[in-house]
Amino acid sequence: MNNKAFFKYIFALLLFGSNGIVASFIDLSSQNIVLLRTLMGSILLIAIFFISGGKLTFYKHKKQFLFLSVSGIAMGTSWMFLYEAYARIGVSIASLLYYCGPVIVMALSPLLFKERLTVNKVLGFLAVVVGVVLINGNAFDGKGDLFGIACGLLSAVMYAFMVICNKKAKDIVGLENSTLQLTIAFLTVAIFVGLKQGYAMQIAPTSIVPILILGLLNTGIGCYFYFSSIGKLKVQTVAICGYLELLSAVLFSVVFLKETMLPLQIIGAVLIIGGAMIGELVKPKRTKSSTQ
Repeated sequence: MNNKAFFKYIFALLLFGSNGIVASFIDLSSQNIVLLRTLMGSILLIAIFFISGGKLTFYKHKKQFLFLSVSGIAMGTSWMFLYEAYARIGVSIASLLYYCGPVIVMALSPLLFKERLTVNKVLGFLAVVVGVVLINGNAFDGKGDLFGIACGLLSAVMYAFMVICNKKAKDIVGLENSTLQLTIAFLTVAIFVGLKQGYAMQIAPTSIVPILILGLLNTGIGCYFYFSSIGKLKVQTVAICGYLELLSAVLFSVVFLKETMLPLQIIGAVLIIGGAMIGELVKPKRTKSSTQ
């Protein structure tokens, strides 16, 4: 195993897992937080890309760039929904809902990518659906925030859209892929914020440091470490360790924000995480001639 790439990947996942915690210290609307995050993150990635000698190739693959552009739009939209969910229903529940995105991709993969639908995938999907109902049961009896729940679920849907479209850009890879996608996400958020409320915002002095951390460290450096490491690691390692992002987000919210979860919500969380892992990680037995 490439130890340097592995530790960069783990560090990136922990950074991503702390996004909601850092955002909770920023006294701005969710749209403005995402606007500043994508602005600083994209500027940093563009700088890293050209300083490291990167060459743009997207113009050679016009159709794939179209898919990548749609993926970037979906990313920006997904983050706006996610950060609104953070503010309304808390980091732990919002993160669990957001992480339904990979399961949606898994459920649609037989139709979109001609992948085989296995029993494990079906069971995993059903477990996630039950988990979502359990962690959000109180929202449907008037005690919860239905709009917050909707934002969390829509963030997952847009995440799935982002991943599906990104898979169509097979020849635009690595740091170029992530730089273009994050830049397009910023432009998407900028257009939305500009049309909705304009760009005037008052930033409290106490919000400056969290904004810089979220934009430069968590987004810029986090994306750079993530995309520069996953290609050097085994697929199984990336898949298994990827759940550290969700687990750390829930754990950080309990430790730093003192968020609590009801017993049924804890069961729902276990079902979501377990269902996702079963569906994605448990593979059918392969023949000896199979390759990774």
